[in-house]
Amino acid sequence: MSNATPAPGVSGSVAPQSRRGSDALLSIVIAFFNEEDAVEALFQTLDGVAAGLDCKVEYIAVNDGSRDRTLEILLQRLQQPTPIAVVNLARNFGKEAALTAGLAQTRGDAVVVIDADLQDPPALIAEFVRKWREGFDVVYGVRASRASDSWLKRETANAFYRVFNRITEIPIPQGAGDFRLMDRRVVDALLRLPERNRFMKGLFAWVGYRQTGVEYARDPRVAGRSSWSYWRLWNFALDGITSFSTVPLRVASFVGLIVSIAGFIYAAVLTIRTLIFGVDVPGYASIMVVTMVLGGVQLVCLGLIGEYLGRLYIEAKARPLFIVADTYRNDAVSQN
Repeated sequence: MSNATPAPGVSGSVAPQSRRGSDALLSIVIAFFNEEDAVEALFQTLDGVAAGLDCKVEYIAVNDGSRDRTLEILLQRLQQPTPIAVVNLARNFGKEAALTAGLAQTRGDAVVVIDADLQDPPALIAEFVRKWREGFDVVYGVRASRASDSWLKRETANAFYRVFNRITEIPIPQGAGDFRLMDRRVVDALLRLPERNRFMKGLFAWVGYRQTGVEYARDPRVAGRSSWSYWRLWNFALDGITSFSTVPLRVASFVGLIVSIAGFIYAAVLTIRTLIFGVDVPGYASIMVVTMVLGGVQLVCLGLIGEYLGRLYIEAKARPLFIVADTYRNDAVSQN
């Protein structure tokens, strides 16, 4: 299929349709960070799932600067018959960058993204493939149950989805994570996005195409513990909101306007009261309250502006999103 000339302001071209039959290649992308205890269990489960799929399968394993034996164990997979690419990043660049590095190495007609901890069931991949063959370009997993998470994590996650979907124009399906299947043209569209502050859940929704969800119950981690502390989750949520919405800046403007109007009204009241009743000496408490409220509002507004300026600064430097130290492959899969 020949490429069509994109309309003004539109990036990309008309992509050829991917193969969706038994000759299709499915790439499974997994990012690893200190997951030495989970690697073998993960691939054992994935091998069982891959054996039941009516298509070819390749693994893309990204070692995101692990400090344990994760890379060593991944390299042992090169001796197995299933095609695999092991991408070793130069340091820990974070999950979003690692996923992007993995997507860049895929060659499949469809790509599945899954975590290494087996909380997302690999058995669901067969259902993803079936939905893909029905014509959907993106099939994402929806966490119907998060019983394995703590109460606080469940509530903060639900609060984030509600806030994000209320203040952005690109809603994320409630309970959807990174676990999903994407058609080749969706992956190509994602790789054309140049931004470095990447919030993949938002980008998955932003590219559009025909999408559907499949519900599942999330299991406990198969081994180890999560590296996502509440502080990291807070920063992750902040990255997501500032990447897809300018509403916080507008809220800061509205708050500043309201406080200014209240200040003018209060000044008018004091002036009128002084003219009528004489000199009025304000108390120390009222002065401190007003000073602290105004100072707090100003600092919050400056902090919001600083968040956006900081992201502009990172984008302006145009550093690579990640650096690949080594790439290992055990095959030469043909896509002809």
